[in-house]
Amino acid sequence: MASRVLVYCAFALLAAVASVNCNIEVDALIAWKNKLADPNNVLKSWDPNSADPSNWTHVTVNDQKNVTRVDLGRARLAGPLVPELGNLTFLEYFVVFGNNINGTIPSEIGHLKNLIRLELQQNILTGPIPDSFGNLTALKFLDLSNNNLTGSIPVSLGQLASLQTLNLNNNNLTGTLPIEVLGLVRLAVIRIINVSNNKLDGSVHNSTSGFVVTSIVQDPKA
Repeated sequence: MASRVLVYCAFALLAAVASVNCNIEVDALIAWKNKLADPNNVLKSWDPNSADPSNWTHVTVNDQKNVTRVDLGRARLAGPLVPELGNLTFLEYFVVFGNNINGTIPSEIGHLKNLIRLELQQNILTGPIPDSFGNLTALKFLDLSNNNLTGSIPVSLGQLASLQTLNLNNNNLTGTLPIEVLGLVRLAVIRIINVSNNKLDGSVHNSTSGFVVTSIVQDPKA
């Protein structure tokens, strides 16, 4: 009988430990941290043994301890974004501008349906803008400017009925601005678009009180 009690207690203890240490959002941020060079040690407080990121610097959580904000602008971080970031499903603000973030943008970022503001500008990101960004239906501000992104502007961005600012300036994007995106302009949903300094075809000159569309011009280097 005593041995059965000990076995039960051992299982109960293991279950308790698992419940304390298991947090998919913590795991996601630690997976990202492990891929980053952090010369200023700004992520020192990101503890892989903690199930509660409330006291982590540059991280904001809600009352349920879900991560709602990551602020790492100009933190001198280097390295890629990781697919695990798509598990931060309560995230509303992801601000990582002015670093040396490289590689492609994971399509899993499109899982962040509560995202309001996404700032990845002034990095060295390559590859296409994921088509999955069309799932970011709460997004109001998207800035991917000053990277090395290639490919076309996804038609799916025309699904972002909350989007107010779209900045894709200074990349290597090709093709044309999709009519689906222009439709948001005509409905005065998007108030500012900047797609200059790419390799886009055609031009748009559209300036109406209340919103501004930066002209699309043929890149002279194209």
